[in-house]
Amino acid sequence: MAVDYTVIVLYLAGMLAMGWWGMRRARSKAEFLVAGRRLGPWMYSGTMAAIVLGGASTIGGVGLGYTHGLSGAWMVFTIGLGLLALSVFFSARIARLRVYTVSEMLDLRYGGRAGVLSGVVMWGYTLMLAVTSTIAYATIFDVLFDVHRTLAIVIGGSIVVAYSTLGGMWSITLTDMVQFVVKTIGVLLLLLPIAVVKAGGFGAMRDELPGDYFEPLGIGGETIVTYVLIYTFGMLIGQDIWQRVFTARSDRVARWGGTVAGTYCLVYALAGAVIGTAAKVMYPNLPSADSAFATIVKDELPVGVRGLVLAAALAAVMSTSSGALIACATVANNDIWARLRGATAGAAGASGTSEADPHDEVRGNRAFILVMGVAVIGVSIAIDDVVQALTVAYNLLVAGLLVPILGGLLWRRGTGTGALAAVVAGGASVIGLMGHYGILATEPIYYGLLASLVVYVVGSLVTRPTDPVTLAAWRERVAGREAEAEVPVTA
Repeated sequence: MAVDYTVIVLYLAGMLAMGWWGMRRARSKAEFLVAGRRLGPWMYSGTMAAIVLGGASTIGGVGLGYTHGLSGAWMVFTIGLGLLALSVFFSARIARLRVYTVSEMLDLRYGGRAGVLSGVVMWGYTLMLAVTSTIAYATIFDVLFDVHRTLAIVIGGSIVVAYSTLGGMWSITLTDMVQFVVKTIGVLLLLLPIAVVKAGGFGAMRDELPGDYFEPLGIGGETIVTYVLIYTFGMLIGQDIWQRVFTARSDRVARWGGTVAGTYCLVYALAGAVIGTAAKVMYPNLPSADSAFATIVKDELPVGVRGLVLAAALAAVMSTSSGALIACATVANNDIWARLRGATAGAAGASGTSEADPHDEVRGNRAFILVMGVAVIGVSIAIDDVVQALTVAYNLLVAGLLVPILGGLLWRRGTGTGALAAVVAGGASVIGLMGHYGILATEPIYYGLLASLVVYVVGSLVTRPTDPVTLAAWRERVAGREAEAEVPVTA
């Protein structure tokens, strides 16, 4: 394992070096939080694919393939569909808004009526997303170094917190590009063909496994619908995803670069399912489906290649973890703390776009990443059932914010009162229904979304339309006619 350890250590050292280099570029709030809005198509596509394809997509995707066969691709497939929908239909206007958070978008659209509450919901979602990704280090470091769960979380989490705190989005962008390349080589070009060959080829896999392992809908229609509601819709509104859209240097880059990343996700989804199916042939009686990835890597790959593929797993976890961490810190600082101290109003004016605040915004955002990072590590050590925690976060996000956000983008008659009522109704409904049906049940997200939609429409229709001045400012911003000065393209 000495060669494999060397590969891993060099990879981790490279991540820290990228953080140090990114620190030299992050001189302003825009540079630190959204990489100066400078990313070209290649960097944008790579980093967007990196953040959405995390440990759940890699280790969990292989595990679903182990359990369900090719239809296990549906979870990651719906993530790709969500990214495609975001990129094709919404990314251009999102990029033109020139804001930093989803809540700032809601403030601009509704005149400052729904931003605070939506910020709290979004903060909870991004915090739990970061926690879930951080816990995944325990699985990978256990395979690598046979270390205790707590130590694995501290080591992996500290590295991510270090490079994210140093350079913000610039560091995360640079590390994500490396992680994207490592994942592509490790999972698609090495692990996928080796797993299929070791399993005897597709013919042998068909002979060894039941026929439903090769049925496209074998995982079940209800499960697929639930994946669409949670992951496809979650891709449309998550702060971690939107913050990457804000890094695009133009709306064209956001649209086409995101389309490329979404297509890559579809390929990655199928690859994970095929690897899991091959693992089922080789190891039919594993105690846990989630151990399929680590088992096939540890037992079937040659020295050196094994280290690279494990680095790919680390890359998948780190990209999602760092993206969720900076999103969590950005929301905590700009949407919650800034409002509590009364520094910003979040109205339809220049909220989120000024670089001339009297306090040091880079230093403040850097401090929030550090604080949130320590909190994420602490929660990751303490929490047991991450699946339930993440389910709660996604249910609250989708049920509470999907309708107000898409309504604001698509329906002119939507009002701030309707949006605020929809956040409350959707969030309260999904919490109450999870208590009744169970956290992992599908009914809460169905009924929560329905409640949010009904309340949003009725609340908007029975209240006065949004102020024409606010709507006019919104239209100007969406059209890109009222924005920050463009910065030189350097990436």
